[in-house]
Amino acid sequence: METAEILKKVRQIEIKTKGLTNHIFAGEYHSAFKGRGMNFSEVRDYHFGDDVRAIDWNVTARFNTPYIKVFEEERELTVMLLVDMSESESFGTAKQSKREMLTELCAVLAFSAIKNNDKVGVIFFSDGVEKYIPPKKGKSHILFIIRELLSYEPKKKGTNIAETLRFFNNAAKKRSIVFLLSDFISGNYQDALNIAAKRHDMVGIHVYDPRDKELPPVGLIQLRDGETGHTQWIDASDKKVRDYYTQQFMQHSQYCRNAFMKSGAELVSIRTDEDYVKALQSFFLKRV
Repeated sequence: METAEILKKVRQIEIKTKGLTNHIFAGEYHSAFKGRGMNFSEVRDYHFGDDVRAIDWNVTARFNTPYIKVFEEERELTVMLLVDMSESESFGTAKQSKREMLTELCAVLAFSAIKNNDKVGVIFFSDGVEKYIPPKKGKSHILFIIRELLSYEPKKKGTNIAETLRFFNNAAKKRSIVFLLSDFISGNYQDALNIAAKRHDMVGIHVYDPRDKELPPVGLIQLRDGETGHTQWIDASDKKVRDYYTQQFMQHSQYCRNAFMKSGAELVSIRTDEDYVKALQSFFLKRV
């Protein structure tokens, strides 16, 4: 895209996703992802029904009337978006490609984070880490991330989730909320995911296209793997061929679900022709 097109698209995504954040997600996000603990804020007069364990005995003794300590959640968190930029993400047969949906999802999560005063960082990956954007706060930082999501051209076409998680595990020094957004068409990543999930609040967002799962009965067609370049002619009018294609997708999806379950991390699956608003809302509310 030309620069003017990119800026126009950034503005469109900002308007759409910031509106969703302001009216739908901000409260759910805050409740779903807790701060690191509670910090002392102030003391106030004791009221009937207050927890007596919160009484500040030093202040109470000084003024000869009961006072209690008030605590506030230590809110500031770091959110890391690990975004799959491989060739398979450019595929799309519904309203949008997988990469377009990933971009909107990242924008919603990023605006939700900065509305709650959290930092946001991003890692773009394919066969390995392509680009690292350190965590920062602020609207201009989020708009920069969206612009990069729209315009970045990956150097490689494949997907290596394990290598990406190993890089993140070595780079991240403090506990973070981590969203791993991908179609998860990758080799084994169980061990790296186990380590990441122990150190961080780990959430996978599995984005897939309807045609990743099912083929229409349209006769002889040529399939091309965007990541390897391999092509193959198949007879899509043959039900056995279509069933085998679906079976391969189901096995892949099952590995993904099992990997996240074994690691203790969470996984959300969203199809490109579905409403991601409902999927995210349901996930946030489930965590509350």
